[in-house]
Amino acid sequence: MTRSRGSTGAAMGIGSALLALLLLSCVDTRRVLVEVPGFEQPSALAAGFLGYARNGEQPVCGGCHIGKYAEWRGTKHAQAWTSLQASGRAAAACEGCHTVGALGNAVSDPNVGYTATGDPRYHDVQCESCHGPGLTHVTNPDASQPLASLEVGLDLANGCGECHGGSHYPFVEEWAASRHGKRGTSQQQQAACVECHEARGVFAAWGIDADYIERSGSEPIPITCAVCHDPHDATNPRQLRYPIDVADVEQNLCIRCHHKRAVPEVGNSRTAHSPQGPLLLGTEVGWIPPDFAYTPGEIVATHGTERNPRLCAGCHVNRTQVIDAITGALVFNATGHLFKAIPCLDAEGRPSADTTCTVQQRSFKSCTVAGCHGSENTVRGLLSVVRTRITDLADNLNALIAQVPATEFNTTDGRISTGEGAKFNADLALQPGSAIHNPYLIEALLSASIKQVVKDYGLQAAPSLVLENVLAR
Repeated sequence: MTRSRGSTGAAMGIGSALLALLLLSCVDTRRVLVEVPGFEQPSALAAGFLGYARNGEQPVCGGCHIGKYAEWRGTKHAQAWTSLQASGRAAAACEGCHTVGALGNAVSDPNVGYTATGDPRYHDVQCESCHGPGLTHVTNPDASQPLASLEVGLDLANGCGECHGGSHYPFVEEWAASRHGKRGTSQQQQAACVECHEARGVFAAWGIDADYIERSGSEPIPITCAVCHDPHDATNPRQLRYPIDVADVEQNLCIRCHHKRAVPEVGNSRTAHSPQGPLLLGTEVGWIPPDFAYTPGEIVATHGTERNPRLCAGCHVNRTQVIDAITGALVFNATGHLFKAIPCLDAEGRPSADTTCTVQQRSFKSCTVAGCHGSENTVRGLLSVVRTRITDLADNLNALIAQVPATEFNTTDGRISTGEGAKFNADLALQPGSAIHNPYLIEALLSASIKQVVKDYGLQAAPSLVLENVLAR
C-alpha cells in the first residue's frame, strides 16, 4: 500500500501526541499499592512477635519467604507443639521451647509471645523463634532485618542452646566441651585451616550463602550447631546439611572435613592431618609402596561398611543413658555431642571431655548400642590386641626409617621416596584412632612399607613375632 506524504505527516502527528500524553501520564500519575496484612495485629503483650497468619498454618514470614517456609514445613520444628501434646509428658515447663517466644533468639524478656498471650498463633518453633520478633520488619522491610545468630550462646541467652540444652538433652553443654566448640584456636585464624575450623570458613568452603548476625564480625566462630544442621531444611535426617550414611569424601558430612592430607604430598614432609574418613573407607589414604598390589577400597574394616550404616556417626554420635546402679533411676541423657567414640567417664558415670583416663576407665557403649559388639569388655580386648600389633609394626618401621639416608627425605625431584612414604605410613598408623578406623588397612600398609624399605635400602628388620608373621606372607 502506498501512503501519501500528507497522511504520513498526520499519522506522525497523532503518534507524537499520544507519546506526549503517555509521557505526561507517567510523570504525573502516581500509583499507590496498598497491601492488606495477612495477619492480625499482635497483642502488645506479644512484644512484636507475629506467629502464624490468619490461616493458622503458615507463619506470617512465610508470605514472603516462600522457599524457606516450604523447607521449614518438613522439619520437626514445624510440629513442635503437636509432638509435645502427643508425647504423654506435656507440661507447662516444656512450652517455652515448643512455641514462639524469647527462647532461641536475642530477646531477654521471657514474658513475650506465647508465654505472655497463650495465643495458639505462637504454637511450634517458627521463624521468629530464631530470628526474633518480626513486626517491625513486615511493617517496614527496609527498617530492620531480624537475623538469627550463628553463635550458640554459651550463656544460654541466645541461639540453639537456649532449648537444646539442660538436663533434658544437654546438646549444647556437650558440644561446648567438645573440640567442635573450642574457641580461640590458632587454626581459626589461619587461612589454610578456616574451611574446617571456623564457621564462616566452612560456609564459604561449602558454598552456603547465609546471612546471620555475626557474618561481618571478626571474632572466630567455632563449629556451631548451624554449621552441621540446616535450621530450615529437613532433606537429611536431623536436618543435617549433608548425609552421614554416604561413603563419599565429598558428600558425607563428617568426612568433608575429616579427610585432609590423607596421602603424602611431593615436597611436603608434614604427616597425615585428619585422614579418618579416607581411612574408614579404605580409599585414597596412605603411601602405597610400589610392590604392594592394592586397589583402593579393597581393604575395609566393618566400621566402614554397610554393617555400620552411619559410618563416622555410628561410633562418634550416639545417645546413651547413665542409670544409677543402686536405684535404677536415670542420672543423665548423653547426646553424643562430645563426638567421642570411647569417652572417659566422670565420677557419676557421665561421658566427659577428659582424655587422660585408661582404656579400662573408658565407656565402650557406642560399640554395643547398635548391637555390633556383644559387650564393652569384648571391645576393650579387641582394641588392646589391635593396638599392640600396629604399635609393634610401626616401631619396627620407624627403626628401619632411622637407618635410611637423610638425602631420601624432603626430596626435590618430584617424587615420594620410599623413605618419605614409609615415614608417612608410620605416622599415619600412630594417629589417634587409626587402630580402630581401619586396622586391616593400617597393618597392610605397615607390612608393605617394611618390606619395601628392606628391599630398597638393603636393611635388616628387627625380629618380632608380629613382624615374622608379616614377612612370611
